[in-house]
Amino acid sequence: MYIIVGLGNPGKKYENTRHNIGFITLDHIAEKNNIKINKIKHKALLGEGTIGNEKVLLVKPQTFMNLSGNSIKEIVDYYKESLDKLIVIYDDIDVEVGKIRIRKKGSAGTHNGMRSIIYNLVSDDFPRIRIGIGKDPARELSNYVLDSFHKEEINAMRKAVEAAAAAVETWLAEGIDKAMNEYN
Repeated sequence: MYIIVGLGNPGKKYENTRHNIGFITLDHIAEKNNIKINKIKHKALLGEGTIGNEKVLLVKPQTFMNLSGNSIKEIVDYYKESLDKLIVIYDDIDVEVGKIRIRKKGSAGTHNGMRSIIYNLVSDDFPRIRIGIGKDPARELSNYVLDSFHKEEINAMRKAVEAAAAAVETWLAEGIDKAMNEYN
């Protein structure tokens, strides 16, 4: 089983912010594959289903971004899945708006949600999909990531969400290398 995590912050206040692009992408994946994310367990909203021939668990941690690792650790321990079956989808200020980057492993960079996950799992050796939200050097980082997308960014972000969802489907059907070659 693959555990597919979208990072974000719970609540209406954060619903359409840059920091919630992981949640937005997971919702798109769920809708596309007729999976309902409606169970509450392990400090997260969960949805179980199938994508292609693979059983998946879709996860939206409800711990707020900076404590995402608490929820993810509980889930990985409970389901006893290896870290190569964990896919984390999140926003990245160091990637251009609307672009995606798939990696087999890596550091947290400036992302506190990823820092929490790496700390709790005691490993950075798990795959991830980074969705570019760009950055604005004139603004404080926390204000920027917790702000909504500008009108001119919405189309690029919609395409990025669709590409990330398609990358997940390719990944599950044909492997991470194929997804990386096709979507990076």
